Amino acid sequence: MNKRPTSLPRRQLLAGTGATVTAAALAGWMRDAAANTAAPAAAAAPRPLPAYVNWKDANSLIVHTNTTIETRRSAFGTSIITPDAQLYIRNNLPAPDASIVADRDAWEVSIEGVRNPRKLTVRDLKAMGLETMAMVLQCSGNGRGYFPSKPSGTPWQVGAAGCVLWSGVPVRVVAEALGGMTNGMKFMTGTGGEKLPEGIDPKSVIVERSMPVVAMADAMLAWEMNGVPISLAHGGPLRLIVPGYTGVNNIKYVKRLAFTAQESDARIMSHGYRISPPGANGDPSQPSVQEMSVKSWINGPGTDGKPVTAGTVQIHGVAFGGMHAVSKVDVSVDGGKTWVAARMVGPDLGRFAWRQFALAVRLPAGSHTLVSRATDAAGNVQPEQRMENAAGYNNSSWVDHAVKVTVA
Repeated sequence: MNKRPTSLPRRQLLAGTGATVTAAALAGWMRDAAANTAAPAAAAAPRPLPAYVNWKDANSLIVHTNTTIETRRSAFGTSIITPDAQLYIRNNLPAPDASIVADRDAWEVSIEGVRNPRKLTVRDLKAMGLETMAMVLQCSGNGRGYFPSKPSGTPWQVGAAGCVLWSGVPVRVVAEALGGMTNGMKFMTGTGGEKLPEGIDPKSVIVERSMPVVAMADAMLAWEMNGVPISLAHGGPLRLIVPGYTGVNNIKYVKRLAFTAQESDARIMSHGYRISPPGANGDPSQPSVQEMSVKSWINGPGTDGKPVTAGTVQIHGVAFGGMHAVSKVDVSVDGGKTWVAARMVGPDLGRFAWRQFALAVRLPAGSHTLVSRATDAAGNVQPEQRMENAAGYNNSSWVDHAVKVTVA
């Protein structure tokens, strides 16, 4: 793994822009914040890693744009935790200046909607409590690339996800230390600390998301990921972590955490990341992309482009339940006609982490369609078909995630 730099040069992260983000460009981009920035990847030479993440492992990643970078399916390995150098990138706005990680403990977050509201530094938070949790971080559009309608946005396959360890202080501990929530608060609202362009309505671009206040029970203000301070690229020095919820709700550079009576009216909340019917635009009447559902996929064999030799192979992959633990995974080698229970591999890191699974099978020469189907502890079964929607969100279809291999 390449060593991550302690200081990064200031970068303009939006693909195709210079040092200044124009209002027109952002307006078009944020018209549907949920639809991502990237056009479908062309069959061209691989893009190099952008400078701000040049410490990552280029061989494990697919660079769609400067702000959308995907983990290769064959790079996930079988060891549960996704290393920083292989974890995907999806940023809605350019990162703040790298100076914010020069003195990480000085970063401030405003806590509101409690009886004793105040600003707390990371140094303050570190004195209030400490927990570590493993959690699947997944972009809402992971699996968009399998939609035949080719929705606007990055054509992610499986690589806009990873399982990582977060360390920080539970949000409930912070709220209790400040006297508890005030009455009537229904939402937990996080606001990102990205620098906003001048000359446009901040609400049209700011990254601000609201979740039901019950999410506070598991949420965390985290300053460490996989045993090291969170990199600027992944939201350091402080990130709001909401386990079981899609990536956009895990606010990077969190500068405000408020318990509110109403959802945020920021466009990324009111119109972005909504489950809209095909052909429709997002609006507040439609469901918001928040909780993840049960999902799995196979990572090998046959995903690395190497020949698969006839005989016994270990089919392996990952499965997670979103809000619930995974209870079992079934695997099929004939496209879902017949199923066999796989075994879980490695330690159970909690209900928000994914589980590695494996199944030893004999594959004769010929073509085979390998698929997996997960069931969570609440009895929810991974669906066969995707849920069609305009932006290509929440694709957990086991058919779409099949792996076709030729065995010789």
